[in-house]
Amino acid sequence: MVLQIPAGKRKNLAAAKKKLLARFECLSETQRETLLSFAEFLATRTPQDPTEATPPSEPRYTSRPEQESVIAAIKRLNATYFMLEDRAGLLNETSLLMTQHVMQGRDIREVIDELEALFARFYEEWRAEMRS
Repeated sequence: MVLQIPAGKRKNLAAAKKKLLARFECLSETQRETLLSFAEFLATRTPQDPTEATPPSEPRYTSRPEQESVIAAIKRLNATYFMLEDRAGLLNETSLLMTQHVMQGRDIREVIDELEALFARFYEEWRAEMRS
């Protein structure tokens, strides 16, 4: 069976393959055999009809505390947007905002507002990719 994978999802597939291979290499021979057996079992199951795709996961919103540090905001937003897969891109922009706050004295409320917008933007991009 050959699957056609949309271009946008190939990046996520490559990352998943890399992660799976790294985990596989850490396993004992018995554990590897078990994992391969399970993978073969999953491959034999009837593939899901693409028209019955499940909707994307929704964020788990929590209220923003009155007094919140930038690090606490990042942790809260990571928990809220747990489904995001492109952590490298998110980390790059998040660290830039964190640096502006720490090194340049940028206002904490302003930085957290931008962090919330950043995570929301990544979520919307993720949803659009999941629907394509």
